[in-house]
Amino acid sequence: MVSAGRRGYNAGVAFTSSLLTRAGGALALAAVGGGIALAGAALTGNLGREEVIREVGTPAIASVPTAFALTRPMSINEVYRRAAPGVVQVATSSTANAADDPFFDDPFQPAPQAQQALGSGFVIDKAGHIVTNFHVVEGARRVDVSFSNNDSVRATVIGSDPSTDIAVLSVDLGSRALTPLLLGDSDSVRVGDAVVAIGNPFGLSRTVTAGIVSALQRPFQAPNGFTIDHVIQTDAALNHGNSGGPLLNAAGEVIGVNSQIQTGNGSDGNVGVGFAVPINTVKSVASQLIHSGRVERAFIGVTVRPITAKLAKLFRLSVDRGLLVERVQPGSGAAKAGLRAGSTEAVVAGESYTLGGDVITKVDGVAMGSLERLRTVLSHRKPGDRVAVEAYRGARKLTLTLRLGQQPVRP
Repeated sequence: MVSAGRRGYNAGVAFTSSLLTRAGGALALAAVGGGIALAGAALTGNLGREEVIREVGTPAIASVPTAFALTRPMSINEVYRRAAPGVVQVATSSTANAADDPFFDDPFQPAPQAQQALGSGFVIDKAGHIVTNFHVVEGARRVDVSFSNNDSVRATVIGSDPSTDIAVLSVDLGSRALTPLLLGDSDSVRVGDAVVAIGNPFGLSRTVTAGIVSALQRPFQAPNGFTIDHVIQTDAALNHGNSGGPLLNAAGEVIGVNSQIQTGNGSDGNVGVGFAVPINTVKSVASQLIHSGRVERAFIGVTVRPITAKLAKLFRLSVDRGLLVERVQPGSGAAKAGLRAGSTEAVVAGESYTLGGDVITKVDGVAMGSLERLRTVLSHRKPGDRVAVEAYRGARKLTLTLRLGQQPVRP
């Protein structure tokens, strides 16, 4: 996948993944505010390095499938004219150090090189808060924001969250100079809904593209290796520089933050497969960043693998649905509660499993049949909360109380 901002690549057989920023020059379980993060080989999706939100208190308006047709039809131009003043270009400057030679102390090694990157963002309130992608501002020593009237001001990064690839900036401007965008409800989005993306692809300021919601509930990997859930897929054209820009519905409400694109072999441009972090996740993350500058996430500390009835029969498990515990992180809530990891390796159809561990069947009374279900349950919890876990150890049913910890910086 390609991020819509600063580039980051992960080699693959058929596709590469990249963030949407434009550059100038295991399995750890955790809640993600409105979404949740989980890292590990069992997850799908890859993220390179990419480029956040308080609700503005307006009633949610359901988006309309396939065409821009509300009670009073709203054209793409109307959506653009209303939203464009609140969309900004984000320009960052950073310094990259030359790699040291491990064998020679060379006093003539190249000096640190200045790097610049471009991305997008949008205003979320009259206090001067702007949402963009984490990968757009990662490592930046200076951030400048340009508005539609060509005014450019210095911005401060007040908080960032690599687990959702979201950051919040702050600018010191009068409220009259700011046009906050309306935030929608990403839970009400449907496949086929019409969408508009506004951003700065390749530095071309405030470019609009349109399309539909191609799919929902996509998981992809955040810059720090955790997983972002409930991601929105769209065929609206996104390219480097679109990172951090808004994805809007036909009512002109933001339903996502454009973050990544999927590309074909030999190409790093748009092929009609783009991804946006859902705005409901962004609202929660942005609110925490504005309030405290960081996001707290509940963390279990296990590597788990979903099991099917077929696998349960093959492995002679006592239950045919649940999450097989393959590893338990020392010192985690799972370890302290007594959950046991597997110790026997088995390969089925080329895929490796670690057998012999407990099988988690319920968390907080919710049946566990997928990683997404577990992440969703944890997304409503905070570090320090206690949750009831039902598990099987062989044929013996266990009921454990587990105290959740704080998600680490990386899996």
